[in-house]
Amino acid sequence: MPDDITTFFDRILDVFSDGIYISDRFGKTIKVNDMYEKLTGLKKENLLGRYVKELETEGVYDIAINPLVVKTGKPQTSLQNTSTGRKVILNGHPVFDHNGEVAYVITFVRDVTVLSQLKEQVSYQAELIEKYHREARYLRTRNHTNTIIENPKMRNLMELLKRIAVTDSTVLILGDTGVGKDVFATHIHQYSLRRDEPFFKINCATIPESLIESELFGYEPGAFSGASTKGKPGYFEMADKGTLFLDEIGELPLPMQAKLLRVLQDQEVMRIGSTKVKKVDVRFIAATNRNLEESVQKGTFRSDLYYRLRVAVLELPPLRERKEEIIPFIDFFLDKFNTKYRKKIDFSPEVKKLLQEYRWPGNVREMENLIQGLVVTQDKAMIEIEDLPNYLLNNKEMQEKLQLANVINTEEQSLGEIMEGFEKSVLEKALASHKSVAKVAKALKVDRSTIFRKLKKYGIIQ
Repeated sequence: MPDDITTFFDRILDVFSDGIYISDRFGKTIKVNDMYEKLTGLKKENLLGRYVKELETEGVYDIAINPLVVKTGKPQTSLQNTSTGRKVILNGHPVFDHNGEVAYVITFVRDVTVLSQLKEQVSYQAELIEKYHREARYLRTRNHTNTIIENPKMRNLMELLKRIAVTDSTVLILGDTGVGKDVFATHIHQYSLRRDEPFFKINCATIPESLIESELFGYEPGAFSGASTKGKPGYFEMADKGTLFLDEIGELPLPMQAKLLRVLQDQEVMRIGSTKVKKVDVRFIAATNRNLEESVQKGTFRSDLYYRLRVAVLELPPLRERKEEIIPFIDFFLDKFNTKYRKKIDFSPEVKKLLQEYRWPGNVREMENLIQGLVVTQDKAMIEIEDLPNYLLNNKEMQEKLQLANVINTEEQSLGEIMEGFEKSVLEKALASHKSVAKVAKALKVDRSTIFRKLKKYGIIQ
C-alpha cells in the first residue's frame, strides 16, 4: 500500500517550475516551495507560520494578495517587490471549502525579468516571421505573375531583362505608377543566379524617415529607446546572397541616399549602435516613377547615387502605349477575380472596345482595381457600358468616344447610313452649342438654307 500523498506534498510542490505560496483564509503561511525561495530570495523558515499582513508590515514584501482573494473569492494578479530586491508577478487563486467559503489561497509566483525576456524574444521572432512571410508571398507568386507581353517594345524589354538578370548588376526600373515595375523586379530575380535565395521588397515611400535606417541597417540591443533587447537585422542583412528591391527609390531621404551609396559600393553594413562592419552580398534593384535626372538638378537626389544605380535601365511604357495588351489584361484579371470570388462575369464587346480606348492613367494597377471592383459589386453575368463607374463614364474624352461609337455602328449599316448618322450627330452638337441656325451655318461655313434643310431632314427641328 503506497504512502499517503500528504507525505509527499512538499516534494510535489517542489516539482513545479513556478513559485508556490499557500496561505489559509486568515493569511497564515502554510506552504512555500523551493522555486519560491529561488525567485524571491526569501527563506521558508522565515515565512512558514507567519501571517502575510505581518510580513507586509515588516517590509518582507510590499504587497500581500491573500486578503484580496479571500475578500472577493476571485483570482487576483499583482506585482510584488521583496526585501531582497526581487520583482515577481503574483497570481492568487481561491480554494473553497464545502460551504463555498475561501479556505486557502494558492499563489503562483513568476519572475518578471524572465517574463520580459520571453516577451522580447516572442516579439523578435514575430518580426522575423513577418519578414519571411513577405518573402514567401513573393515565392508563391513565382509562376502566377500578371505578365502579359504582346507589345513589340515590351517583348524587347523582356529580352533585355533576361540578359541583364544573369549579370548580377544593379538595375534601375523606370515607369509611371502602376505599370508593373514590381513584377519586372520579381522577374529579374527569377531569371538571375540568385533565384533560390531571398527576395525582399521595401517601399521607400511608406516607411517614416525616422525608421528607415533601422529597417535597412538593423540595430543592436538597446541602440535606442524602444529598441528590442535582442537587436534586429535589417533588410540588407536579411537579403544577403539574394536580391533587395528598393521601390520608390526617388522618395529616399538625402541622408539615407549617402548611406545607401556606401552599401552599393562596399557591400558592407553596420547596424545602428554597433561598431562592427558586416560584409553582405546583395543584388540591388531600384524603381521609381520620378524623373531622377530632374531630381538631381533640383538637389533632391544625389547624382553619384543616380549614376551608381543606372548601370542597367529598364524603362516601362505606360499601358496606353501598349494597346495590344489591354484586352489580354482584361481577360487575365476577369479570370483571376472570377476564380477568387467564384463568379462568372464577362464584359460585353462594347465595354472592351471602350476600355481599349481609355488612357489608363493608373495603368495596370488601375485596371486591376477596376475589374476587381466590378466583379465584387455586380451580380449580372455581362457587364455593359452603363455598369462602368461614373469616374470613367464622366471622363470628357470617354464621353466623346461613346458618342462617336454610337454614331459609327457599322453592324448592318451601309457607308451612306454611317455618314448620315455622323452628320446628324455633328448638327445636333452644333445647334446645342450655337443656339441658332444662322450661327451654325456660319460656324460650319455652309449656307443657312442647307443647314435648315438638313436639320429638318434629321428631325432635329420641326
